[in-house]
Amino acid sequence: MALEERQEFRTFDQVVSFMEGFTNLERKTDKYNVRTYRLDRMQALMEVLGNPQNSYRTIHVAGSKGKGSTASFIANGIEALGFRVGLYMSPHVSDYRERFTLCGRFVDDGTLVATGNLLCRKLQGFRFCDTLGENEPTTFELYTAFAFLLFKELGCQWAVIETGLGGRLDATNILLPQACVLTPIELEHTNILGDTITKIAIEKSKIIKPGVPVFTSPQKPDALEVFRKEATLQESQLHEFDNEVKRLETAFESGRQHIKVNFNDGFETSFNLSMLGDVQAQNSVLAIMMLRNLGLYKRGETEKALENNHLPGRMETVKWDRTLILDGAHTQSSMEHLLGTFKNMYPKGKGVCIFGAVEGKNHEAMAEAILGTFDTVIVSRPGTFKKSDPLALYEMLKRHIDEDTASKASKASKKVYLECEAKDALELARKLTDSDEPILVCGSFYLAGAIKEELERQEKEQSPEPNGGVVCR
Repeated sequence: MALEERQEFRTFDQVVSFMEGFTNLERKTDKYNVRTYRLDRMQALMEVLGNPQNSYRTIHVAGSKGKGSTASFIANGIEALGFRVGLYMSPHVSDYRERFTLCGRFVDDGTLVATGNLLCRKLQGFRFCDTLGENEPTTFELYTAFAFLLFKELGCQWAVIETGLGGRLDATNILLPQACVLTPIELEHTNILGDTITKIAIEKSKIIKPGVPVFTSPQKPDALEVFRKEATLQESQLHEFDNEVKRLETAFESGRQHIKVNFNDGFETSFNLSMLGDVQAQNSVLAIMMLRNLGLYKRGETEKALENNHLPGRMETVKWDRTLILDGAHTQSSMEHLLGTFKNMYPKGKGVCIFGAVEGKNHEAMAEAILGTFDTVIVSRPGTFKKSDPLALYEMLKRHIDEDTASKASKASKKVYLECEAKDALELARKLTDSDEPILVCGSFYLAGAIKEELERQEKEQSPEPNGGVVCR
């Protein structure tokens, strides 16, 4: 689809539909392709737009897990000082507007549409041609360009930018940020980023820029070694979580997570997070570590901003006739952390898990962790945005149960069901649980989104207008 082949946008859905018409690498699980994963085309795009990303200061965040939460904590911490802060994240859970926000708050549709029209006017007739021939921007490149332009139009003074995939050739890696942040590295997208922690860490490490400070969460030794080498090469100061944080204590209190942290320089603070789990505790402290080093910390105000922060699909409890928790955990480590938090919250060990995952993930490891926590698992399709195989996932879980000969009684108590549609998975989960038993949805942000959309559909059907019709929002 050529950039000039369009009419003036009237709705944000039209803006999204237009950009989705280009090559969308978020939907693919193909191997690395030099024609599509590149930076020179993105640089050419931004030149035409006048490099709006240079009109505000930025923080660049990469990693395998926790990067969205960390980016959100950082953005809210900066906003607490009175700055206007843009936040660019991916993927979305149930609404594309989640990707382009002011610290999590949606931008009004009028501004989104106006920016979409401005983007296309500026890029009208854009062509990129090299030795590979003429080619167009990808969907993610256009989303990234849109975000950079939007934040300029909104008058942002700061923007926190999360990478989409990897780092080295990610469309966001044209930034010259004030700081780079690296969250934990796990095996993910191995067909694109590499099949070892070292290879993946190398891809992520390439967001490090000359002389720009780098902040990293606790890492596996192989990843940390890569980050140390790259920071040295770029003459960038590396701030390691384990070197700067002396003690981190967490405890659950009244549905919130109490955090107490002591730094090695003598600084200490405490606060209560609404986002639960040890991972969120580390993410929030990593944010404080970075904010303090950049002179963006203000006692009391920063803690309040972190306490009020929340994101869709991160231990998100939604209203239903059961306790329903949505989480996008999709790596082995993030799944283990999620299930550890879940067991702390619900120590009786009852409940049902609705599980779904897209291709390219470590299904085996996630399945083992889930079967170690739940006796009942419902496999469902994680939406249609990315390719998945629910039947293969279901059969794998069944195989794990059949191969577990440690306890016949345990084996007999394990049940796995296949319900591809979100509506059917929810209905089955309701039938299999008592009203006081929790249901955990995990394995993919896309599954969390599919479940959330189904709940919203049900809510609309159950909310009649005064004249007896259905409320349309």
